[in-house]
Amino acid sequence: MVAVEQQRAIQEVQAAMVIAKKFPRDPICAMDKILQACTRPTLAEGALYSYSRGGAEVTGPSIRLAEALAQNWGNIQFGIRELEQKSGESTVEAFAWDIETNTRQVKTFAVPHFRYTRNGKKKLDDPRDIYEMVANQGSRRLRACILGVIPGDVIEAAVRQCEITLTSTADTSPESIKKMVDVFRSEFGVTSEQIQKRIQCRVEAMRPAQMIQMKKIYASLRDAMSTPDDWFEKAEPATTKADDMNSMAKDNNSGAKS
Repeated sequence: MVAVEQQRAIQEVQAAMVIAKKFPRDPICAMDKILQACTRPTLAEGALYSYSRGGAEVTGPSIRLAEALAQNWGNIQFGIRELEQKSGESTVEAFAWDIETNTRQVKTFAVPHFRYTRNGKKKLDDPRDIYEMVANQGSRRLRACILGVIPGDVIEAAVRQCEITLTSTADTSPESIKKMVDVFRSEFGVTSEQIQKRIQCRVEAMRPAQMIQMKKIYASLRDAMSTPDDWFEKAEPATTKADDMNSMAKDNNSGAKS
């Protein structure tokens, strides 16, 4: 059975390379497809991420944009494979292969079956949780693999087009701002007060450039490139009315003693 499976895999690779040579990509046509895809607001909104490094803000293409690049560039196979699962961790491989040029990027890594929370390390036993953890960790390596086989000038042109699309379609209507705030609160526990401190104005007065920046931060958090603590000050604990009364009583007692 092993020999049969190996032979089948070899035949699949050979067939893919023959087809790629028979139907080579047209770089100009492929570039047009990529730029056209980047004019879609739905892609552009999740195409770029930001993260903080050494006090500076770094922006780059997200896994969503990397996948769109590979699909439209053509003759590329890419994906994530779980090679082995034992001893509380999975061995995973992310790969991208340009069949036409035979350029290949492969990253093999281990994913421990743990999730780090504010309450410490939590072991994952549910197969669904393990699958989601593997997919999340794998997408970051897959992004690097895809970007490693696509020409840099193609990536830069796609990023520029996404920036233009975001600038021209930035929606700062009350409904859009409310939706953005709700998403940050429900998915990452970020409050509107934390967002206001980040942008240095009320969320209702958010400008298009600030909305674009928030979308990049969202993409970064979604792809686990950063954490909320990298972008937002920690929320101050809420005080109750009883706490306020106790504080006032302490102040009065202190004044009476003095």
